[in-house]
Amino acid sequence: MNEKTNVTLADIERLGPMDIERRSFELISEEAAGRIPEDERAMIIKRVIHTSADFDYIDNLCFSERAVSRAQEALRGGAWIVTDTTMALSGINKRSLALTGAEARCFIGDEDVAQEAKRLGVTRASVCVDKAARLGRPLIYAVGNAPTALIRLYELIQAGSFRPELVIGVPVGFVNVVQSKELIMQTDVPYIVARGRKGGSNVAAAICNALLYQLDGSRA
Repeated sequence: MNEKTNVTLADIERLGPMDIERRSFELISEEAAGRIPEDERAMIIKRVIHTSADFDYIDNLCFSERAVSRAQEALRGGAWIVTDTTMALSGINKRSLALTGAEARCFIGDEDVAQEAKRLGVTRASVCVDKAARLGRPLIYAVGNAPTALIRLYELIQAGSFRPELVIGVPVGFVNVVQSKELIMQTDVPYIVARGRKGGSNVAAAICNALLYQLDGSRA
């Protein structure tokens, strides 16, 4: 049985709409107590914590060298963001996306992807990677759900046929999730990976947004 608490309205912080996010980041910094690195990784980690309320990401988020600055350079140069789910795509801030001149895509619902996945007996997420590779343009690939997408990315990277500007590898779950993330971390492609089982489409979108917000200066 759940015990009742003695919380009253006097315990509620009265904040305006624009102050809630600011206060959230203050609380994150206070609770982190200096454990968040004070470099280009900081706002990525803080925004993932803000999205998930999970401080484990301080230790779980892994960054290749200069991953954030390289991703920002790619976005400035016209790179697209490709996500593995429509949920991740919908979570990306479209105003910031437009301000930076970037674009975002998700191919998971495309009919040609569904047909090819059925023909090959593989997941649509892996076929989406092949479709993205054929675009022949700079891409940031954000994976929040499908380890099969990370596995296919690894295969194409190793074959030398696809080199994303950044791989965001944060699928959540159990089957091949841990292994697929470790594969990406063994490549020489820039990455931001949530080591272990944690992640999700919301985390993938949060990382994309943190990159965009730092570029347009609209939010912390």
